[in-house]
Amino acid sequence: MSFDLKKDPLIDSFLSSLRLEKGLSENTIKAYSNDCQAFSKWLLSTKKHPVLRTTEEDIQSYLKHFQNLNLSHSTINRKLSSLKHFFYYLSKKKLLKSNPLINFAGLKNAKSLPKSLSIIDVQSLIDAPDCTTFIGLRDRTMIELMYATGVRISELINLQYSNIDLNRSLIKVMGKGRKERMIPFGDNALSWLIDYIEFRRKNNLSLNSRDFFISQQGKKITRQAFWHRIKTYLQAVGLSMDISPHTLRHAFATHLLNNGADLRSVQMLLGHSDLSTTQIYTHIAKQRLSDMVKQHHPRG
Repeated sequence: MSFDLKKDPLIDSFLSSLRLEKGLSENTIKAYSNDCQAFSKWLLSTKKHPVLRTTEEDIQSYLKHFQNLNLSHSTINRKLSSLKHFFYYLSKKKLLKSNPLINFAGLKNAKSLPKSLSIIDVQSLIDAPDCTTFIGLRDRTMIELMYATGVRISELINLQYSNIDLNRSLIKVMGKGRKERMIPFGDNALSWLIDYIEFRRKNNLSLNSRDFFISQQGKKITRQAFWHRIKTYLQAVGLSMDISPHTLRHAFATHLLNNGADLRSVQMLLGHSDLSTTQIYTHIAKQRLSDMVKQHHPRG
């Protein structure tokens, strides 16, 4: 049976609805696409029938297939979530007699806390780039700004000149669901932003580009390239290689809460639509306090 997954009209229609109705980022849509296409391919190769004939037994078999691959519960649940949205869409379009995923709640998973960094570790990472070079100066500015604002890496690399207000120390970013927010930053980040801008002006580095953070070739830096740079600095200063650029976002939130910021303000800065998403950082803060008491208090 020949079947071109890239031209599956059901999946294409579903992805189009995500773009138009949900306003999701292309990275999120790509993840949905990969999950749906993988399921369609598996279904055709093992059960020999298309998506619209999916049964609850097929879903059970697919979950067993994941478990045989030793995938984590969180990974399986993410893939299952993509399929839930897909089959809900098909049901809403009245293309299914019954939704085969309606009775699946997902696998139980111990909620893991996001990794964070101590203030000392953050400072070590910030100090790592060689700022006598353009790449080092750019990386230092990016790390400073990410830690100062808690922006997502996608929001950071998509930053344009017009999104930065140096006079008021604000940046404007477009977050998930195409929700716009203004985020303030401090004097340290402001100083490095000014130095970076001056370096680009003096060296005539693609001043016609609207993109703020660029490569030496004058093109917008990619998330992969920035992640590679972060790994280089982590290795240089001896920090865990498990840390990612996103860890700076976690550190931003945790350090704010540890120093008395209220949860609602942190929610607004991070761009979380649901306060419960932000509340996970209070667990990190509480754990830090608990560890400190155990270590330093005579009755800890």
